[in-house]
Amino acid sequence: MSPTTRPARTGGRIRSEDARAAVLSAAAELVETQGYGPLTVEGIAAHAQVAKSTIYRWWKTKAAIVLEAFGGAVATRMPQPDTGSAATDLTEFLRELYRVVEHPGRVNALCGLMAEAQLDPVFAAQFRQWVQSRRAVVADILRRGMDRGELTADLDVDHAVDLVFGPFWYRLLVGHAPLRPADARAHVLGLMQGMAIEAP
Repeated sequence: MSPTTRPARTGGRIRSEDARAAVLSAAAELVETQGYGPLTVEGIAAHAQVAKSTIYRWWKTKAAIVLEAFGGAVATRMPQPDTGSAATDLTEFLRELYRVVEHPGRVNALCGLMAEAQLDPVFAAQFRQWVQSRRAVVADILRRGMDRGELTADLDVDHAVDLVFGPFWYRLLVGHAPLRPADARAHVLGLMQGMAIEAP
């Protein structure tokens, strides 16, 4: 049999990769439709059409599955802009972040994950790791702005990241004011002016 007519391999590695991808896809979909609380490993397994034992081969807990799945989905949807301007990068990032309100299932998922983090210390530690990965994107934007001289050299980056995400989480969880993608630019300019940073 020639190389061109040899059947495609269907070995265990390929099947395992397919099963893992199916589990992550199922978990991401279910957490956005059911929320975190009602979600079960059995439900994920059924939706992904894999055995529960297959899931536990890679993940020890429901939290680990969901945070990897949801985190991966968010990272894919959210930009990591590098336009050469800190103000523009932050605006693009926040505009996409605020667009979560266009997807009620995603809002419910985020609120459910945050609520669980207040109740379960083990989950909270894993949740903070995911939050930190999103904070790192904004921190990189700010540091590039500092390197270019757009932002003050003594900027407290961690505090500035808090200020970027603060309105998002506060409005999302409390609901006292709307999150509107169209407001992203004004929020960024107000933030930069509030930190005594000259905005382009």
